[in-house]
Amino acid sequence: MKEIFVTGISTEVGKTMASAIITEALQADYWKPIQAGDLDNSDSHKVKSLISNDKTVIHKNSYELNTAMSPHAAAEIDGIRIDRFHINQPETSNHLVIEGAGGLLVPLNEEDTMFDIIMPSYKVIVVSRHYLGSINHSLLTINWLIGKGYDVSVLFSGDANPHTENIILHKTGVSLIGRIDEEEVFDKQIISKYANKFRGVLESL
Repeated sequence: MKEIFVTGISTEVGKTMASAIITEALQADYWKPIQAGDLDNSDSHKVKSLISNDKTVIHKNSYELNTAMSPHAAAEIDGIRIDRFHINQPETSNHLVIEGAGGLLVPLNEEDTMFDIIMPSYKVIVVSRHYLGSINHSLLTINWLIGKGYDVSVLFSGDANPHTENIILHKTGVSLIGRIDEEEVFDKQIISKYANKFRGVLESL
């Protein structure tokens, strides 16, 4: 069974839509270990509302924090400290999609970052979106993961920018999942469309 960790080069780059698409494509289970803010309409709620299959199980967050901030800061506001050893992967016999919070080195506490909960067995998909500075952010994220020995792929989101995308692929050599275009709305039909489009490459990871 595949274990796929979805991270992004920054915040608001499309990780949750990407996670919903991957979850639907593989009819995988979904787990967001740390949710910070928007607890009534969390990323788990969003993914559940966007998938069409009846096989996926949405697993409970390990930490649910009330403030939309970096996990270490949101936890401090809630009067708790995140302990990465209390972040326990749910048991399942299905594929599992794990969505990170923020970028790769977002702090969980004084010592640990989001990177520290990415298990060696995980395949990692980096969601990259074009903006001024995104090449640098993409190369830093992808090359850090490669240097640590991870199997990394990239998924672009937003309007196409061939100059940006080609240089990222050229300089990293990672495999390409595809691109999620800028859509007016993301609903079950759109998620299903991309799931069908990406299923083959995702199954071959």
